[in-house]
Amino acid sequence: NPEVGRTLRWLDWRLSVCVLLLCMFGMAMGRRAPKTPRCPATCSCTKDSAFCVDTKAIPKSFPPGIISLTMVNAAFTEIPGGAFSHMHLLQFLFIENNDIQVLSKHTFRGLKSLTHLSLSNNNLQVLPRDLLKHLDILTDLDLRGNSFRCDCKIKWLVDWMEKTNTSVPAIYCASPFEFQGRRIHDLTPRDFNCISADFAVYETYSFQSLSVESYEFNDDQYVVFAQPNTGICTVFIWDHVNMLFKTHYNITSRSAVYCKHVVISNTLYMVVAQLFGGSHIYKWEEGPLRFVKIQDIDTTRVRKPNFIETFQIEGDWYFAVVDSSKAGSTSLYRWNSNGFYSHQSLHPWHRDTHIDFLEVDGKPRLILSSTSQPPVVYQWNRSQRQFEYHLQMTYSGDVQMVKHFWVRKVLYLCLTRFIGDSKILRWDNQRFVEIQTLPSRGSMAVYPFSVGVRQYLLLGSDYSFSRIYLWDDLTQRFQPFQELNMFAPRGFSLVSVDNKDILLAASFKGKTMAYQHLVVDLSAK
Repeated sequence: NPEVGRTLRWLDWRLSVCVLLLCMFGMAMGRRAPKTPRCPATCSCTKDSAFCVDTKAIPKSFPPGIISLTMVNAAFTEIPGGAFSHMHLLQFLFIENNDIQVLSKHTFRGLKSLTHLSLSNNNLQVLPRDLLKHLDILTDLDLRGNSFRCDCKIKWLVDWMEKTNTSVPAIYCASPFEFQGRRIHDLTPRDFNCISADFAVYETYSFQSLSVESYEFNDDQYVVFAQPNTGICTVFIWDHVNMLFKTHYNITSRSAVYCKHVVISNTLYMVVAQLFGGSHIYKWEEGPLRFVKIQDIDTTRVRKPNFIETFQIEGDWYFAVVDSSKAGSTSLYRWNSNGFYSHQSLHPWHRDTHIDFLEVDGKPRLILSSTSQPPVVYQWNRSQRQFEYHLQMTYSGDVQMVKHFWVRKVLYLCLTRFIGDSKILRWDNQRFVEIQTLPSRGSMAVYPFSVGVRQYLLLGSDYSFSRIYLWDDLTQRFQPFQELNMFAPRGFSLVSVDNKDILLAASFKGKTMAYQHLVVDLSAK
């Protein structure tokens, strides 16, 4: 019957609708409305404020509409980042009379409506940089009752207080001693010396070396090492793309102990001092690119070379070869258009160790050190065109190396010793006066150098860490700065290239090292 069929279909549809409505009703009944967060057990809440006492942690929920939060006598000492990010409506935050010691720089992240902040009467010594960075409408900040340490970590606050319109009641330094009791408002960023430095390992070379020298030629930066095991002089060139030194050329020799460059009339020469087989002079040729030996050095004069110094006097080029043998003599050679020729012998029979050229009061001088007697000063005689004995330093013998340096137009000298203390001398009224001693057991090498306005002194050691000292303008003395772990260093050289300051260290018993001088802003940490 068609009528019966239509009736059944209609009833079936009504049943489906009923089932669907029942399901929807059941789901609605099962999905309860969210509960309104209650006031935490340790807090008292009103419509728009909360007052918390003896809280063990920052509560994770508060009733809606809280714009003022006070926390006293809290049972925690550190507030992590984002601790209040769930209370983005906060306008007033009072964290007072607690033992809070540490804040994260993100502690107040998300509180863009905050106008009043009090951290008074806690145990804060420092405040992390950027703590207040996003509190753009902060009008009042109370930091009283804390024991602030006024060092580089608080320099940012001093700078912020100079520029902000936020009202900050007077706060005082608890330490260090020089700032104790001073109002932080009265300090300026210039009161803090926050720029420090660090020498970090930049590169390690697999070979040992006895000497290292750096030089520029044809707009390129080079370093040359004397390698005792292979006996060769290895020249490296700076790679501006990869920012490192790469092998450029090897000068084959038998027993190189020192490799010293000199550039005369745009021509590069390399003096190679050898322990055996005599010493030689090489010339760099452009086509093909190579070093060619052009001259031998008289082996009857130089028997056991230890060091080479090059210098220029009245337009003429010279080099001195220090002889450390008992039967040899430190000798000077002078350039004469097509080669170096013997010019003068100095200081025979004294086992010389090092020589340093300098000009004092317009007069060229040489200071020669040896293991058998105190250092000797020679002065240039213009009429004779030779060096003549001037004086002998009476401070100490067994000087391994002598190096001069200048600080604020004042001349100083460092004498390093293998046994006993090294000495710092100052040029005063036509003589050197001792002003400081530095412990230097096992020292064979010293290197004064400057990076920017900072004057350093590197004192090598065969028995312990090598030490870098930093010159203190206030005391006019060197102060310990950093220790470097290198094995039996014999020479150092500083290279400044591509905005990098690279300190190279020749090591006799270990790997040759390169360190980068890094400037560190302590106030940025």
